[in-house]
This record gives sequence, C-alpha cells and structure tokens, in this order.
Amino acid sequence: MERLLTGKWASLGVMLISGTFVGVFLLYAQGSGLIMARGSSAELFAVAASVGVVIGLSHAIWMSRYLSEVKRLTAHIDSMASSDAVPALPGLAMGLDEVVQAVNRLGMKYHDRIEVLTAKRRELELHLRMAEAERQHALAILDSIEDAVVVTDSFNEVALANATAARVLGFELDEALNRPIDRVVREKHLVDMIKDTRESTLRKHPRHSEYYFDNAGCRSIYDVTLTSMNKHHESDDHSQCNEGVVTVLRDVTKEKQIAEMKSDFVSNVSHELKTPLSSIKAYMEMLIDDEAGDEETRAEFYNIIQGETNRLQRLIDNILNISRIESGVVKVQREYVAVAPLIQEVMDVMQPQARAKDIKLIVENINPVYQVFADRDMLWQATLNLVGNAIKYTLNGGVVEVGAKVDESKRAISFYVKDSGIGIPEDAIAHVFNKFYRVIGHKKIAKGTGLGLNLVKHIIETVHNGQISVQSEVNVGSVFMYTLPMADNIL
Repeated sequence: MERLLTGKWASLGVMLISGTFVGVFLLYAQGSGLIMARGSSAELFAVAASVGVVIGLSHAIWMSRYLSEVKRLTAHIDSMASSDAVPALPGLAMGLDEVVQAVNRLGMKYHDRIEVLTAKRRELELHLRMAEAERQHALAILDSIEDAVVVTDSFNEVALANATAARVLGFELDEALNRPIDRVVREKHLVDMIKDTRESTLRKHPRHSEYYFDNAGCRSIYDVTLTSMNKHHESDDHSQCNEGVVTVLRDVTKEKQIAEMKSDFVSNVSHELKTPLSSIKAYMEMLIDDEAGDEETRAEFYNIIQGETNRLQRLIDNILNISRIESGVVKVQREYVAVAPLIQEVMDVMQPQARAKDIKLIVENINPVYQVFADRDMLWQATLNLVGNAIKYTLNGGVVEVGAKVDESKRAISFYVKDSGIGIPEDAIAHVFNKFYRVIGHKKIAKGTGLGLNLVKHIIETVHNGQISVQSEVNVGSVFMYTLPMADNIL
C-alpha cells in the first residue's frame, strides 16, 4: 500500500455486512484523535470520501437495525389487533423501549375494553334471545286467541297482529307489519278510531264500540275495545305519552242473535200465554156473573174454556220439551218401533179433526216388518204434529196422505205427510222450523204457537240424528218428510 498521508499511523480496512463486501475505509490518526492531514486536493478528496463512506455505512447499519425493531413492533401491534389476548413483547433496542411500554399499556387497556364489550355483547345477545322468545310466545298466544288483535305503535304503524285480525280485516299478515294502519285496514272508520285513541292523551280507560262488517251480504257485529299504551315521562309524573294502541275485535254476532232470540222468545211466550189466559178469564167472569142464561150457553162457555186450557197445556208442554232437548236433559227411551202401527195410531187420533173439515186421510200400505230404533213417544209426537199441521192448513174437502218409503241401499226409512193445502211461500220455507215462526198469511187461517215444527225438528235431528225436509207450493200443497236409520233387528 502506498503512503497517502503523513502522520503517526494510517489504517486501511475492508467493510463487510453479514459476510458481504460493501467497501473499504482509510483512517489517519495522530495523537489521541483523528485529524485530517494536509496534502493535495486529490488526497483531501480521498480522505473526505473515505469518511463519507464510513458515515454512510454506519447510518445504513443503524437504519437496518432500526427498521428491524420497527417491524417487530409492527408485528406485535398486528398480533394485538388479531388476538383477544395481549402477547408480551421483550424490550427493543434503538431507543424503542418507551414506545414498547406505551404500546403494551395501550394493549392492556384495549384488552380490558374488549373484555368489557364482549361481556356486554353476550349480555345483549342473551337479552335479544329472551326478547325474541317472548315475542314468539306472544305471537303464539295472539294466534291462539279467537278475537282479532291489532297493535299499532306511536307512528300508527302495525306492530303486531294475529291471524284472526288478518282474516277479519282482510290483509296479509306478513305484509302488514311495520306498515301504516291506514294502508293495511280498509275500514276507514275503524282506522279513525285507532288514530283518535292514540292522539287522545287524556283517555285512561279502554274505549268500547260496536262495529258492523258487511261481507258478501252477511253482516257481522264486533265489539271493539281500544286501549292506549301510555307511558309516564320520568321528568314529570303527570305527563304521559301514547306509545300505541291495542285494538281487540270480538265477534258478538251470535251473542246478539241469541239475545234477540231470547227477547223474541219471551215476547212470543208472553203473547201466546196471554191469549188463552185472557179467553179463559173472560168466559170465567161471564159464568161467575151468570151471563150464561141457559145450559146450552154455559156448555158452550165450558167447551171454550176447555179448548183454551188444552191449548195452553200444549204450549207449555212444547216449551218444556224443546227446553229439555236443547239443554240435553231429556230422557230418551229407545226401543224397536214398528212403522206401520205407529202411523195408524196417529191417524186414528187425528181422524175426528179430519172428519170435522171433511178431509180425507189416506194411509199408504206399509210393510209391517220395517221398524226403527227410536223413542216411541217422541216419534209419535213428531208424526202427530206433522199430521195436525197438514189438517190445520188444508181447506175443507182436501186430502192428507201419510206413508213411509224404504231405501234398502241406505238402510233408511222416510216418513212423509203430504197435503193438498194452501202451501208455503218460497221465502218462508227456510224459516218454518224456527221457534215461534208463523207464515204471515197463515195466522188468519188457523191458530198456532209456532213451536210444533220446531219441536219436530229437535226430535228428529237433535235426539235421533235424522233429517227433516219440506217441499211446498202455494195453493198446491206441502210435503214434510223425515228420515231415520232402519233398525237392523227386523221382526
């Protein structure tokens, strides 16, 4: 090596990093410090270049180590972000220890916060599951209720509803939720009632109203109950806000019909009882006052009193029999009943009434072996009522025919009573078996209570599980027929 600088000593070195040659350096020292030798410009440039190389290489080494530590710190922070636990990081060089400690403290706080939030999240999930379970339970209860239930919120939107409400009010249950009530329910008056209830903050008690629905020509009556869901403000005990309305619609159509029938029943019974009683009372008073001057007149009064008494007795018996059948307390004594003798017995009883009006009674020849398993007295009463009605509404000189038809394939016997009477209007046929119903035009022709045919219907259909029907034409006549199962035991 040639001497480049003068001085006590000079040193030339080779720079290696990780076993790789990166350059050489030259140092010149004098005394205890490093000095720069004087010389030519070329020599000074060489020295300056050597010093620059040394500084650059040293800086490169420092930066390499610094970046390596930074990468470790970055990896540590990434692991903190991707893991629930906070991994420990050993100390770092290059003056990064304080940063590491700060990052570790932040990581611990971050970890504690995660644990708190995780616990809250689990608690909220539990509450959510419980709320959903309660909601499903509430929906199950709502769907099991026969009444229609609609719950609207503070925005007049449907919050809950059951299947009955969807059927009654005519909407799709899945499409109705969270929609405005006026877009779901077509009944404007009902919608107005719901809105009015929500907007009225002073209403503390449920509101009741009757509402009428007309569906396909049939009117239904509903009792509507609207209840506000009021909430007190925490800042003011006297202040309330309405959070919604619960609307319940209960079908009271049958109740109204039953109430009306009861009212009509009482009115009709009172009228029917009053008529014979008034007649009996009047004739009794005339007898007491000795207004019957001779035996013939007194005998006439006695016959009228006896007739009205019998009428009153029949009315009471019919009412009691119908009441027993409807309440299920009637005692049914079933036995094998021969059809032919039963019909003949009824005809023998009714023969005097038929003879009084010159009505011809015809009994069809019936095979004596046919029989039914029934209560004989009730069956006799039903047949007697039908024959009595036929005679009552057949004009003088008419014909009443009684018989039975056998359907071997269905194992059934049909009893029929056919007359040539005044007939029944078509619009009245559906009502002839109702309690106290009488055709308006028939009231002038014959007296009656309107209970005879209703009793027949109960005896045949309710007690014996049979069927009864009627065919009629005005001024031509009527045919009443009831059908019962044929008894298996043939005499």
